Amino acid sequence: EDKAEAAKWYRAAAEQGYARAQFSLGVCFDEGEGGEENKAEAAKWYRAAAEQGHARAQFKLGVCFAEGEGIVEDKAEAAKWYRAAAEQGYARAQFYLGVCFADGEGVAEDKAEAAKWYRAAAEQGHARAQFKLGVCFAEGE
Repeated sequence: EDKAEAAKWYRAAAEQGYARAQFSLGVCFDEGEGGEENKAEAAKWYRAAAEQGHARAQFKLGVCFAEGEGIVEDKAEAAKWYRAAAEQGYARAQFYLGVCFADGEGVAEDKAEAAKWYRAAAEQGHARAQFKLGVCFAEGE
């Protein structure tokens, strides 16, 4: 196992525009694998992959915007990228988008829309979404 060597090859492919490599390089920078942790570089590479439609990169870019990691915090941008991934069926993004709607983070608060996204993730086995959907039913939301 050689994370630095992996990052070198991810970069070679990422610089040629290969979305999976861009996402993987983003993860390397995000988690400090194969080199120094660098949240700004992580966000840059997540964005490159996200703009090509890579669902996990769209989700991770949403997280960057939500938490202001490597990029200026922007809850509306976070929700936009969560939605892009959620619409491709990515369960974690569906759950996070549900939270956005439940809490009015980056979008107008909408409990029905939150429940819709929780259900989408819950039906894929996402445990936190299953719990939140249960709460929606328990509280009549």
